[in-house]
Amino acid sequence: MMRSYGQYCGLARSLEVVGDRWNLLIVRQLLIAPARYRDLIDGLPGIATNLLADRLRDLESAGVVERRLAGEGSAVEYALTPWGAELREPIESLIRWSTPLMVRGPGDDAFRPGWLALAVPALLGARVEIRAPATVGLEIGGPPLQLRASRSGFEVTPHDGRDLDATVRADPAYVLGLAAGALTLGDVRALGAVEIDGDESVVRTVFAA
Repeated sequence: MMRSYGQYCGLARSLEVVGDRWNLLIVRQLLIAPARYRDLIDGLPGIATNLLADRLRDLESAGVVERRLAGEGSAVEYALTPWGAELREPIESLIRWSTPLMVRGPGDDAFRPGWLALAVPALLGARVEIRAPATVGLEIGGPPLQLRASRSGFEVTPHDGRDLDATVRADPAYVLGLAAGALTLGDVRALGAVEIDGDESVVRTVFAA
């Protein structure tokens, strides 16, 4: 049962829907891409399977999440409804707000490279204006990613084999620091924490570093 604050306030009513622990992280995963239950478990380290089932059921009842068939066969995947997808803007704002909390690095916290697909565009989109398209590879552990920059914004996806203007190899924390503008490329170079192949000027333009 959804708990009520008993307040006629947009924030209170929003929190009644997405304020429970794990709810916004489930939305984060589905903003990256629709996902099957097993994929959600992998992308949400620390969540119990029964709790995930409960949260998905609550979000579905509220109209934030929907189930649908995934391609051929009877496999079910979860996706955001159009109303649920409108949570992108407040979640991206929270990611930008979190910058001071991320400075200390990951420590022992879990990390999934796919989380950068939401975080990097959110951070760059608020402060960098791109005048010419560019594609930068990101090698941060795990499968290679690509950061596409264009006048319409930024997008991080798995590398699809296209030609890259440059490739950045660094730990995720440094990539996030560059994207947030908390670190310059010079800072990361001085730490010996980045390698760049290709056109470094493109990297500087994309990260405004």
